[in-house]
Amino acid sequence: MSVINSNTSIIILTAVILYILLTSYLSYKWSGHSNSEFMQGGKGIPYFVVAVMLFSNYNGIMAVVGTAQRAYSSGFAAAWSVFAAAIGFVLYGLFFVKRLYNTGSFTISGAIKQKYGRSSQIIVSIIMIYAMLMLNLNTYFSGASVLHEILGTNLQISMIIIAIVSTIYFSIGGMKSVAKTTMIHTFFKYCSVLIIVAVALVLTHGVHKMTVKLPSYYFSLTGKIGWGTIIGWILTSTGAIFSTQFIAQAIASTPSAKAAQKASFWAAALVVPFGIGLGLIGVCARYLYPHLNPLYALPVFLGHMKTIWATIAAIGLLASVFIGVSACSLAIVALIVDDFYVPHWKPQPQKQLHVTKIISVIVGLLPLIFMFMTPNVLALSFFAKALRVSIAIVAVLAFYLPSFNNTKVANVALIGTTVLTTVWYLLGDPFGINDTYIAIFTPLIVILCGRIFTAKTISKS
Repeated sequence: MSVINSNTSIIILTAVILYILLTSYLSYKWSGHSNSEFMQGGKGIPYFVVAVMLFSNYNGIMAVVGTAQRAYSSGFAAAWSVFAAAIGFVLYGLFFVKRLYNTGSFTISGAIKQKYGRSSQIIVSIIMIYAMLMLNLNTYFSGASVLHEILGTNLQISMIIIAIVSTIYFSIGGMKSVAKTTMIHTFFKYCSVLIIVAVALVLTHGVHKMTVKLPSYYFSLTGKIGWGTIIGWILTSTGAIFSTQFIAQAIASTPSAKAAQKASFWAAALVVPFGIGLGLIGVCARYLYPHLNPLYALPVFLGHMKTIWATIAAIGLLASVFIGVSACSLAIVALIVDDFYVPHWKPQPQKQLHVTKIISVIVGLLPLIFMFMTPNVLALSFFAKALRVSIAIVAVLAFYLPSFNNTKVANVALIGTTVLTTVWYLLGDPFGINDTYIAIFTPLIVILCGRIFTAKTISKS
């Protein structure tokens, strides 16, 4: 469905093209000219810029569209899916960020290697690439829903456009340019959500009428979601933040461990008002359009704005796509290059940078293989996060309980959890048990059993 008239669409499209051209030029101007700058930004990025990157990368277009989508059907409590990230960033800053920074590695798999060895590094890298591909796929679907609303193109065509434009965009400059252009993108993204909230509340004439007409669970603490899912979101988000590659890359780009910690806390502060806005948008959409496809709970409001506001909002939403694709793709590329390409081929720096950019293009276009799927955006988002939880558990045990550092046991836990979590998700969470809990408890049980078995073996010998 597209509720934006053709004249407005042309104006918005023109503005979007100009925005892409301008930010692409800035990306080229600020691009990294070495492998270190492409991957880490040269380790000189101010902590507030990194905080904006953490906030914006973790709460990309899939969180924007997916949270409003879930709030449409389950109530304002869907905002917990965003608030969970705030809790995760606080815990990350308190307990993990300094330890990770002090390893000197810009990949999570590199940090794991220092504790468990090369085999665990490879397994972690493969799992993270798998999870990041799912995340990128989700980003394309969410971005395509926005572009579909603006242009009226079908989701598949919209997805192809998003893939081509954003891949060209992110592959130009790497982390150094992404850090700077993310500040611009995030400004527009925040503005877009604020504008949509304002328009939604004007159309509903405030909150009071909604509280009367909609079921009471739309404004309860848990909505139609329940504490089980909410706690799962918090655990999954925290685990994903602890282990996600692009977060590790952003943290590694700060000048010091203290700056990295500040970045994490500021990221948490930016998350909360953002989540409130997205929850309200979804509830307002349900009140105004009770028969709407929930995927369009947020972009539907673009058709009820003056052209100038619709243009800013559209740019902000599409900026979220560019941020998300850049983050995911850079993370995947960093893992492929650092864990596989460089150790095997040992290239010269200039050739490494050239190959890195080629890999970037391939990685950016790869999710198009799955473009005929129609996933639940928020569910796929949390599945991708759940895949990373096992990495977080193994990493935390390595840093805080070194007596559990058994490479074989860690490898079994990582592989077993990934397979079981994927099967559980594809089966639709049998017995009402969310795949999040499978991802959390499987590695803990495997590692604990491995520890007991190892201890018995040692005592017998």
